Amino acid sequence: MKWIFLSLISIYFIFSIAMAEEIISEGETLNLDRCIEIALKRHPDVIAAMNNVNANQSRIGQAKADYYPQIDWSSGYSRYSDASETTDEYSSSVTMRQNIYDFGKTSTQVNIQSLNLNASGSDLENVIQQVIFNVKQAYYRILQAKDNRDVALETIKQFQQHLEQAKGFYEVGTKPKFDVTKAEVDISNAKLNLIRAENVLRIAKVTLNNAMGVPEAPEYEIVGNLSFEKHIITLEDAIQKAYKERHDLRSFILKGRSAEKAIELAKKDYYPVVTGNATYNWSGEKFPLEDGWDIGATITFPLFSGFLTKYQVEEARANLNVLKANEESLRQSILLEVQEAYLSLHEAEERIITSEIAVRQAEENLELAKGRYEVGVGNPIEFTDAIVVYVNAKMTHIQAIYDYKIAQASLQWAMGLRQ
Repeated sequence: MKWIFLSLISIYFIFSIAMAEEIISEGETLNLDRCIEIALKRHPDVIAAMNNVNANQSRIGQAKADYYPQIDWSSGYSRYSDASETTDEYSSSVTMRQNIYDFGKTSTQVNIQSLNLNASGSDLENVIQQVIFNVKQAYYRILQAKDNRDVALETIKQFQQHLEQAKGFYEVGTKPKFDVTKAEVDISNAKLNLIRAENVLRIAKVTLNNAMGVPEAPEYEIVGNLSFEKHIITLEDAIQKAYKERHDLRSFILKGRSAEKAIELAKKDYYPVVTGNATYNWSGEKFPLEDGWDIGATITFPLFSGFLTKYQVEEARANLNVLKANEESLRQSILLEVQEAYLSLHEAEERIITSEIAVRQAEENLELAKGRYEVGVGNPIEFTDAIVVYVNAKMTHIQAIYDYKIAQASLQWAMGLRQ
């Protein structure tokens, strides 16, 4: 029933492709859950993995075919001619063959395909988790780019206010022309930073479109905020959960079992096969044709095949060893991925705490510099430096927040979890 359900989902995915123009409405506002929903409907990697499951489901049916009788019908016509006469010959027959006993070859093949089906199901889940992680990563990069763009806009506003003050002081003769020129240069530099920030935002949106599988998506809005929830788990628990939940590891384990069965299957070519057969035929020179039938059984025993079976068994063993080595390699990669994500998560958490303090300090310093300039005791360089420190502190804080979110998503992916 599980695989029937997956097949129905596959049909739904194909239908979704046909309705691609309606997957995202013009001007729609997307949150993270909506982005993931779109990706699971549209991403070609998910659709390919789903159809791979369907293909493996069909291979089970193919393997089971030897359980059933094989029925063929044939018909022929021949015309003979010599010096004295011409003769027409008609023939027709129905033949049925039934595998009686093959020492478990068919059942082993069915078991192999069943294991492959389960492995492809794990591969599908692994693809889904990878797509979800890619969407999360791209989504958080867009939010980060938006917040950085907002900081760039705020910076221009701060310098614009400072320019107005400098012009006012210059007009009444309390400040030199240098202050006005310095403020104009600061605004130009801030506008350049805004151009870069807006381009980063555009690139981030293109990346998200690709992660969702909709590269030609219409314009839409992304919503989110800087808040975060602390993820509490020990490194040991994270590693054990990864070994238990990672679907790519589960797929390797299932493929290893399939390879073990493949060794058994290769060995079965050493044994005979018993086949039953029955034929009913019609033949003659004119209608009605004469009919007849025969029934019997055949035992086929492989005496010598040029060591073919021996080498097939050796190949199957080698394939199993490859899978075992790849499984161990994957286990080591999983350990590395969990450790990296876990350490990055805690490093980002520490940066968040420190950067929050730095933002408050930079904001107080900016207010002091602004106040000093307004009362005529400050200078434009001091004010510019204060703004630069404030902007850097805010962007560092934003970076820490989204690094934490991405590290959290990385840890969830490394542990084999969707959310």
